[in-house]
Amino acid sequence: MEVQAFLSALGRRLRAAREAAGRTVTEAAARAGVSRRHWTETEAGRANPSVLVLARQAAAVRTTPAHLLDIPWRSHGAERIALVGLRGAGKSTIGRALALELEVPFVELDRRVEELAGLSLGEIFDLHGPDVFRRFEREALEQVLGEGTRVVIATGGSIVSSGATFERLRETCHTVWLRADPEEHFRRVIAQGDHRPMRENPRAMEELRAILTEREPLYAQCDEEVDTTGQNPSALVRELVAIG
Repeated sequence: MEVQAFLSALGRRLRAAREAAGRTVTEAAARAGVSRRHWTETEAGRANPSVLVLARQAAAVRTTPAHLLDIPWRSHGAERIALVGLRGAGKSTIGRALALELEVPFVELDRRVEELAGLSLGEIFDLHGPDVFRRFEREALEQVLGEGTRVVIATGGSIVSSGATFERLRETCHTVWLRADPEEHFRRVIAQGDHRPMRENPRAMEELRAILTEREPLYAQCDEEVDTTGQNPSALVRELVAIG
């Protein structure tokens, strides 16, 4: 990551922390003992505060310097962002809003798989099985990667189970695990109008918990982890923008 990109990410984190603390720029600057202009310049990514000044700014908005500086030092991190997690984690909703905020394209990888195969996901699995799906998924990912370096990608929930594809995703994107409680996953799926999970499988919740437990170590390999349970999408987008 270049210095300017790092300072911009730092500024976004500081702004998000200030907004979360419910303080205006004037209030935060006064508490930190810096000028309003300096605070504004820091949030805009145009200032390079000393460690002591940054510590005061962090304290003024109830956070820590470590949180503000926890920014991945890698060039792709601020460009390609891949959202990972089970169905119902909020990948599509948050991904679209995040892409709009960042003014970059938004791609749902599963839709690209369907376009490549000329079939729905259900048809791919029913007619050809998981191995063929994985092949299309890898091809779809490479297609998206070849289209540019600024994009938000909503991945399929099982991408972590495909070792080579998940590794490729982590190499080329800043990966974010959107996690949620099992109950939240179900509520969101049903809110989308899909009642099949409960109607066709009385043990659906038990199986969902088992899948989540099995995949958690894989999801945890993502660069970031964001809990979406009970969270407002707008607040989550601000958090992701702050992560940079």
